Amino acid sequence: MSRIGILPISLPEGVTVTVDKDNLVTVKGPKGELLQQVDKNIKVKIDEKEIVVERPDDEIRNKSMHGLYRSLISNMVVGVSEGYTIQQELVGVGYRAETKGQILELSLGYSHDIHFKIPEEVKVEAKTERRSNPVITLTSADKQLIGQVAAKIRSLRPPEPYKGKGIKFVGEQLRRKAGKSAAV
Repeated sequence: MSRIGILPISLPEGVTVTVDKDNLVTVKGPKGELLQQVDKNIKVKIDEKEIVVERPDDEIRNKSMHGLYRSLISNMVVGVSEGYTIQQELVGVGYRAETKGQILELSLGYSHDIHFKIPEEVKVEAKTERRSNPVITLTSADKQLIGQVAAKIRSLRPPEPYKGKGIKFVGEQLRRKAGKSAAV
């Protein structure tokens, strides 16, 4: 039995879940509404205060889909009730970040500034304080989308292992390398 798939998902106050005949799961809450198409073999049952995901048999594909869809629905419930937040830090001399609506303006040491359009479902905020690195804060109800946006921003200037310059997640431990050693 799947260790993750058999766990019930508890529904917090203010969150409603519906499943239509095409196995489309809709989760509504105070932070928004999310949709997920579920595989036809997987059954989603809604009780009073919890959701249970079931599979028909122990076929390999059904076993893998069981845990997957349970996790996706759980992430949707958490997203519409609490939301997700990712913070990224710009480490480097002269690195700047500004927001203008849904456009993130980044100055990352290239010959030009980078204008990055953020999807409407994600809220972005850039904060720069004196004597500290600029911090970009992303907030959304969709865990998959916010992770994809954060990964794309990080790919613009990934942290390098020698000085640690680049875009990194707040609290991330970078693997550092020693520089060149002079020959004697």
